[in-house]
Amino acid sequence: MNRTARAFALLLWVLFTPGAALAAHVNVATISGTINPASVDYLIEAIAQSERDGAAALLIELDTPGGLLASTKDLIQAMLGAGVPVVVYVAPAGAWAGSAGTFITLAGHVAAMAPGTSIGAAHPVAIGAPGGGEGAKQGRDYAAEKAENFAAAFIESIAKERKRNVKWAVKAVRDSVAIPQDEALRLGVIDVVAADRAELLTRIEGRETQVRGAQWKLAVAGAEVRPIEMSWLTRILDVLATPDIAVLLLMAGALGLYVEFTTPGVILPGVAGVICLLLGFFSLQILPFSWFGLVLLLGGIALIVAEVFVASFGLLFVLGIACFLIGGARLFDRPELSDVNVSFWPVLVPAAAAVALFGGLIVLAVGRSLARPAQSGVGELVGMVGTASTALEPEGTIFVRGEYWAARSERPVAPGARVEITAVEGLRLRVRPAATAVQ
Repeated sequence: MNRTARAFALLLWVLFTPGAALAAHVNVATISGTINPASVDYLIEAIAQSERDGAAALLIELDTPGGLLASTKDLIQAMLGAGVPVVVYVAPAGAWAGSAGTFITLAGHVAAMAPGTSIGAAHPVAIGAPGGGEGAKQGRDYAAEKAENFAAAFIESIAKERKRNVKWAVKAVRDSVAIPQDEALRLGVIDVVAADRAELLTRIEGRETQVRGAQWKLAVAGAEVRPIEMSWLTRILDVLATPDIAVLLLMAGALGLYVEFTTPGVILPGVAGVICLLLGFFSLQILPFSWFGLVLLLGGIALIVAEVFVASFGLLFVLGIACFLIGGARLFDRPELSDVNVSFWPVLVPAAAAVALFGGLIVLAVGRSLARPAQSGVGELVGMVGTASTALEPEGTIFVRGEYWAARSERPVAPGARVEITAVEGLRLRVRPAATAVQ
């Protein structure tokens, strides 16, 4: 009887204690790159799938420099309302939970980092606007200030909900502070430092957390690990939602169309240019961009191309490069929506150098072609030597360059004699007896 009672009590405990059921598996989602609509959709679906298949927890392995604030907000809402514990693990060594990644890490039911990782620098990016802290009191951009205040309030609410270091969280936004994993653990920003996935699951075994208001005891040590992969479409969207890729696609598209317009019939550059432009504009549908930056970017390319046709002694070329760099730097200058931007030195400067080199090669090619004598048309007949097919007394027919022409000679010419063309008068050539037999 006692044995039956114990079995019945165990059954009731399994059925009615959240998280106490035997942990069959832990799902793992991996983010390595920016936080954008595609990557956030992937993570939200991973949360939903983990709820459906009864996972003991969802482990998000994170390495990100930041991303879109609007997308981050959507993900945080899903994490805070998740029906399964979400463990955020900043890994591997060298990874960074920067900017939007700081919000995501703090929002996890469990926050963990690997040795050699860092977290912080969550201030919204605004090119040309003062940053947080001292020196931001005067002349600051109101959009940037609004974005900073929103981000500070948002991260404060997350830290309070997860009972983490609120003071440091706000400082990460307002002063862009960043710290390594050991200091993050000491300050109460994260819960665990673990060298790898297995150690992490072992160290959080038995930890209690709140899941939708109910107490949940983690049972993950030794659980089966099931990776959740991105679909191929999500992977493509994730790549296209990268600011650097968007700028390179726009540049390649503009240059491809230029080559097609200047050399009609080549086809391949034109087709490639159209595809790149379509993909580039599709990226802009995903990313919040600035029209001012886009106009400057495309205008810069147009000025560089115009240098080929206008003798500005390099002025249009220099202005084009300047517009290209400024436009690229400001293309995603929307601090109220995003904290990502185009990489200036690694991407914009090499791209501008490539455009400059391309423009220089075009100018060189055009200059050489203008310096060469005409290679087509009737004008090239002047100076050529042909053969008189009939007597020229003074008119007759000559054979030159594989064709028969009506001709008029200054002096009589016998059939078969060599003649030199001195002028083209409509469809008749003016000739004279040739001084040399070389054709």
